[in-house]
Amino acid sequence: MNAVICKIDYFNFINLYFKLKKGWSPMDTITLRTFITLGEIKNFTKTAQQLFVAQSTVTNRIRDLETELGVSLFTRSRKQVELTPAGITFLSYAQRFMALETAALQDLHAKPAYAQTVHIGTTNTIYECHLQKKIRTYLQSRPAVSLSITISHTNNLFHHLQDGTLDAIFSFSPFQRDGFLCRPYRTDTLVLVCRSDNTEYADGIHKEDLQKIDYLFCNFALQGVGLYIQDLFPRYHCFPMEIDNSTKLPQYVADGIGYTFLPYSLIEDDLQQGTLRAIPLLDFAPPKVDSYYITRSPSTIPAALEEALQLQQP
Repeated sequence: MNAVICKIDYFNFINLYFKLKKGWSPMDTITLRTFITLGEIKNFTKTAQQLFVAQSTVTNRIRDLETELGVSLFTRSRKQVELTPAGITFLSYAQRFMALETAALQDLHAKPAYAQTVHIGTTNTIYECHLQKKIRTYLQSRPAVSLSITISHTNNLFHHLQDGTLDAIFSFSPFQRDGFLCRPYRTDTLVLVCRSDNTEYADGIHKEDLQKIDYLFCNFALQGVGLYIQDLFPRYHCFPMEIDNSTKLPQYVADGIGYTFLPYSLIEDDLQQGTLRAIPLLDFAPPKVDSYYITRSPSTIPAALEEALQLQQP
């Protein structure tokens, strides 16, 4: 991987990129957008179709970009296009720059009706479990604050928070760094659930019996919970289904397809409405799931919004 690309500071990267692209203004980002699109789609023809340009235009833009940067960003074959190590690194910076540009333009062109725009990032599970209802209630009060919500993976959220494109994030991982505040948000419990009319294991289930059920596996990207659940089963155990998003599982279980562990706050309504049933655990207990609220210090989040999101005080 090119050492200059690897070690470059984010804002130095922006300056270098536009120095290399002499004659460009920072708002002229067509080539950068083309690179990002190709990096995500990995197909010149489909990239050209999405951008409504000729395939030769995409080819020329990428060739010019590689020439200016002095590195190869893609490896090409007849059937496949893949990012090089330098291309992978450059893509991460390019995506973050475009997010920064978008946030800046949104702030510059914010409607006069809004005194402030707040950019919040969250993982999908925290959004579905805790934030969605609270945000809907908050917006119904028609506040003078415009909300921009980004749902993404934890590492991306940390990057955007440090880059300044997010004002606050909700994460399952703590973030302890100078210039930021990290506060506990919620502690959730994992519940083993099945369809409500499934009477098997009505009195509870032992750890060893888990191997006998049709378990729908979610690789929880939060602390060590995913590994804990995986260790409940034999190595290389074949699950009927695996998915990386727990919020997609309740409907499968409600259809009677299998069993799974889910955060209580995610399926609280399903349990109360009787579409799902919780199975008592007889000789084991899963770990708790902690989430965190992280902002820059000092925080720019309005107190009314923090109150609406029911944030715990430090």
